[in-house]
Amino acid sequence: MPRVTGTRPVTVWTLSLGCPKNRVDSERLLGSLGVPVKSVTQMGRARLVFINTCGFIAPAVRESVRAVLEAIQRLSACKNKPLLAVAGCMVGRYGKEALARDLPEVDIWLPVDAREQWPLMLAKVLNLPGGSQSSEKEESRLLSTWPSYAWLKISEGCRHACAFCTIPSIRGPLRSVDAPALLAEARALLGQGVRELALVAQDVTDWGADMGRKRDLPRLLESLAQLDGLAWLRLLYLYPAGVTTELLRFIKNAGRPLLPYLDIPLQHAHPDVLARMGRPFAGNPRRVIDNVRSILPEAALRTTFIVGYPGESEGQFEHLCRFVEETRFRHVGVFTYEAEEGTRAAAYPEQIPDAVRRRRRATLMKLQAGISEKHLAADVGRRLEVLVDAPHPEWPGLHIGRVWHQAPEADGITYVSGPGVAPGALITCDVVENTEYDLTALA
Repeated sequence: MPRVTGTRPVTVWTLSLGCPKNRVDSERLLGSLGVPVKSVTQMGRARLVFINTCGFIAPAVRESVRAVLEAIQRLSACKNKPLLAVAGCMVGRYGKEALARDLPEVDIWLPVDAREQWPLMLAKVLNLPGGSQSSEKEESRLLSTWPSYAWLKISEGCRHACAFCTIPSIRGPLRSVDAPALLAEARALLGQGVRELALVAQDVTDWGADMGRKRDLPRLLESLAQLDGLAWLRLLYLYPAGVTTELLRFIKNAGRPLLPYLDIPLQHAHPDVLARMGRPFAGNPRRVIDNVRSILPEAALRTTFIVGYPGESEGQFEHLCRFVEETRFRHVGVFTYEAEEGTRAAAYPEQIPDAVRRRRRATLMKLQAGISEKHLAADVGRRLEVLVDAPHPEWPGLHIGRVWHQAPEADGITYVSGPGVAPGALITCDVVENTEYDLTALA
């Protein structure tokens, strides 16, 4: 293994796969090594190659394995081989001992349940002078996002027991971050020039339930909304059962910076499928959407669906399609069901053939593409605020940004150009064009 001495910057090549929660873990690690960190784009020039894996579903595991194998191949030709560290949910799901037998070229495996110890573990093998023990310190986060936004992870794990999901077995039970720590982290992020904070958790509405403070999310939101420099505050991953009338009224009355953007993962619309999924809310999801729109008619709604779940009939899939067509979400993500080892659903009878699952996904995505295009066409001719993320990689003078109903790394983007357009700027622009998923605007 390589040895790094002194307090010179440690050169790091990093890859964070999967959800934003993984990205937060990576940023905390890189900010907690106890020495300056310099990111490099060429793996061979790094002292540390860090891959944070995803293990949620089989395709994510395959992507993680490919990334590790590619790193092993690329590093095999290096004269001074960097330390190869692999962390995250794949390690938590399969165990470092089993993975080490199959991939002995990896220098160190970092289990997901030892996240707070990652800096110390790496500092030790790299012979660094320190490493912060706690990942909750204000100074222990090195942002890897564009300067316009950052993720704020408000809890870890999950206390629900959906029949198809591996998250509780990988990341453990619900563990909320207390409000003072979140406020300190948010201040530190805003102090770095961040304009938007996007709250993430497996279920944002469940924040505080493990601390005896269920339904206490509005208090946290109220405190965050008062922080200086915050332009947009966004909520992602709100389980339907937690989208209460009280929460919706709070969002309506709070106003900016809290955006009326709600990511509510419904997973299906047919009650029989929802019951087999073991969802916390297994009734009629239309009631949830109707309640949102009765209180927040301007809300931008995003959701995700799983198609090809065991036993899903053609009639139940058609029911889902009608629901999507009638409900007209702004954003929809569609996943084909994966029979994950260790989940209850993997043992269910009537597993759907892969070809049928893929066909159903394509059908639903095509339906949603038309709905999305009509939503965005209604924005053409309007003047909307655009939060600028980054320069376009190929077109000088053109930038990539987002309007309020486009979440980072999840939805479409807005191409923007004109005076004052720069990363981190929030500019009122004229929307002039749309496609199925993106907008074009002029400042």
